[in-house]
This record gives sequence, structure tokens and C-alpha cells, in this order.
Amino acid sequence: MDEPAQAPSGEPDAFLGGRLFLRQPERGHRAGTDAILLAAAAPAEYADLALDVGSGVGAAGLALALTRRGAKVGLIENDPRTADLARENLVLNGMPDRGQVFEADALSPRSRRAAGLADESAGLVISNPPFFDARRSRPSPDEGKRRAHVMPGEGAGALEAWIAACLALARPGGSFILIHRPENLAAILASLEGRAGGVTVLPVHAREGAPAIRILLRAKKGSRAPLSIAPALTLHEGSRFTAIAEAIHRGDAAIDW
Repeated sequence: MDEPAQAPSGEPDAFLGGRLFLRQPERGHRAGTDAILLAAAAPAEYADLALDVGSGVGAAGLALALTRRGAKVGLIENDPRTADLARENLVLNGMPDRGQVFEADALSPRSRRAAGLADESAGLVISNPPFFDARRSRPSPDEGKRRAHVMPGEGAGALEAWIAACLALARPGGSFILIHRPENLAAILASLEGRAGGVTVLPVHAREGAPAIRILLRAKKGSRAPLSIAPALTLHEGSRFTAIAEAIHRGDAAIDW
């Protein structure tokens, strides 16, 4: 049984109502709501290997493991310093036997193999990839933020390569869950063509009546089932979380879609 998380004073950030603690870089990208939503989008009773591609310090993968006691997680991260933090977070949260950090370039089959990652090994692959195209964004001067926010490569082909790498790690019939920006939906769907189907898209709104700020997308590898749109998730009501968003952030609810 997992040991309770222990939080050294003044260092880690608390998530899931204090059930999850994460050491994060003092500067650069820091995990937040996107990672928690991605973890909550996994099946509520998932009990197999889940791989978190581009895991950062492990926020989504560890949140998934803490809320699905039968799951094991693989955290795939290319940056050595960030991968070290992910390893620390596995231990900090009492899960050294339920998770592993794979220090690898997820886009490179050779790098994945060298790190011990086998293709078609996971029943579930999740990813919160860099959202921005290098050609259309002004990169942050901070290296950590730039790496977390800007997709390697250029154009739609860069996002397609990321999705193809994620699906390469999923078993036939396995699931792939992605969080992204709504304006990239067309490119995501095009990247899934011929690789995965049974796609469900769930819009995420900051407030009721406002445009979606994120999409969650779920697909099944090898499926030819049609596209469906799930009921939207609204995060805020006035200055507070909605009841469902609050429950998700405490780790008490999964997204029902």
C-alpha cells in the first residue's frame, strides 16, 4: 500500500487537496489545472500501465496514480533536470514501486528504446504537450517555459509527430487522452486519421457562456468508430470553482465522459 505523501517544509507544491506534493522548478513552467484535468479524464477504475508523454515533473501521471490505486505510471521526460524532479516526486509521494521515469525523447524511437520503453506497451497514454507552434509564437526567454510551451519542430507536422509517438506506445485498442487548445482541434483530428478513432472531444470552459479554453480528447488506437462531442466542463462560477471542478481538483471525482 502506498505511504502517505510527506512534504518537507516550504518546498513542494500541494495538489489534490494535499494528497499530492510536487517539487517544481523555482523558475519556468509549473504544473497546474491542465495536468489535473488530464489525470481526471482517465477511466475512473483504470488499473493498468499508463504512460504520461512529456510528463514534466510528473503532475498528471502521479495524480492519475494517486486516484486510481490499481494503475502504474511511466513518466516520459526528455529534460534531465526535470526528469530528476519527477524521480524525486515518485519517492516523495510514496510510489517508487508504482511508477518509473523514462528519460527519453518521446519523438525518437531509438531514444525510447534506449530508455527501456517498448512500443505498444501501455493500455493508456496521456499527454499535455507543448501547445504552441514555434513559427507562430514568441518564445519565452526562460528555457524551461520555452521547452514546456513550444512544440519541437515546426507546423502541423510537429503536432502530428507528437501524436504518432504517443500512439506508438499504446497497445492496439488502447486509449489516448490529450489536453490541448481548441484552435488546434482540426490539426489533432487530422493527425489521428488512420491511427485512432472513436474520438470523443470534451470542451472545457472557464465560465458558462464563455468560449472553450481547452479541449480534452480521447481516442482508441485502431478504432474506426465515429467522432462524438461530450458535454462541456465548466471550471468557474463567479470567483469560485464549480462543484465538479472543485471535486476534480481535490481528487474526489473523475470526468464522466
